Amino acid sequence: MKYVTDRKRATGLGSGSEGTHHHWKMMVSSLSLVVLVPLFVFVFGSALGRSYADVQSFIANPFVALSLGIALTVGLLHIKMEIDEAVEDYVHGLTGKLTLIAVGAATWVLIAAGLLALLKLAL
Repeated sequence: MKYVTDRKRATGLGSGSEGTHHHWKMMVSSLSLVVLVPLFVFVFGSALGRSYADVQSFIANPFVALSLGIALTVGLLHIKMEIDEAVEDYVHGLTGKLTLIAVGAATWVLIAAGLLALLKLAL
């Protein structure tokens, strides 16, 4: 029977120093979403039911376009960080690395597509 101390069992598992940075990023994005989500709902709700030309002129307002773009970007990046955390916890090895790459790529494609759609409507 082999006796192993707790310290020896934990050696090589990495440090816990990255957790604080991740927690800080999540808190900042969460607090910004507390402001951005109601703003997004109010702005998006104001455009509902209008004709296409009215929506174009409404989104052409710089404040409206900027608030929608920031809400889209911050929201998707927050979701990406949440998914990354779940993947790091439950998926290991090459599958985990490939999943993280796929999630990152999908997130940036969604951000680019959303901003492109917003630009096409605004201009």
